Amino acid sequence: MKVALITGAAGGIGYASVEKFASEGYAVLAMDILPKEKVEDKFTKFNNVVYVAGNLASASDRENALKACLDAFGRVDVLVNVAGVAPKVRNDILEMTEESYDFVMDINTKGTLFLTQIVANQMLKQESDEAIKGYIANVSSCSAYTSSTSRGEYCISKAGASMITKLFADRLASEGILVNEICPGIIQTGMTEKVKEKYDNLIAGGLVPLKRWGLPEDCANAIFVLCSGALGYTTGQSIDVDGGMHIQRL
Repeated sequence: MKVALITGAAGGIGYASVEKFASEGYAVLAMDILPKEKVEDKFTKFNNVVYVAGNLASASDRENALKACLDAFGRVDVLVNVAGVAPKVRNDILEMTEESYDFVMDINTKGTLFLTQIVANQMLKQESDEAIKGYIANVSSCSAYTSSTSRGEYCISKAGASMITKLFADRLASEGILVNEICPGIIQTGMTEKVKEKYDNLIAGGLVPLKRWGLPEDCANAIFVLCSGALGYTTGQSIDVDGGMHIQRL
């Protein structure tokens, strides 16, 4: 049985990813910041999912998540970096605070970087009979390349996450570990609930060619394909899961 470690696992894209990998027969270590007692009911329906609470910004919590995965399942074959936060308050970039910048960057970029580092090192230690020894999938965002001046720290953090994908893809290609990412567009998650009316209007106005919100399952399906072995000659790639929003149109 292959093992996936998935962060941001209690909601949105993370939870949809847990459901997808579990349904495909994977064992899953699910990590999220929420206390276990608050989310335990969400995971009891799975036979091979272990939940661990932890803050991705904390080195000890990152190490604990990997240890919990190894204690439960003995290895890790897939890392899915979903966990991310938006600014607590949307401020014009001329008013953005260092506190807000640090909060977002510590989780979205620094946490993702250093969890990827320790998991990649674990993958390198493991024996494998397969040509591809491991898969890493990062959830970046259309905000990695699209300016949003009221949440500059988020855009910067996701641009950093995209570079993390390229760096690890480059470093690990010769080791047989594939690293790719998805860039979600407008997805129905807790992060977008507060601006639902804004995005409803933008979608109605034609921003998204497929004319609907994206669902967490749309993202989870793309993540699974990247980690399934179906794309064995693909690494360092970014896939837009945005209903065609990235298309430049006249």
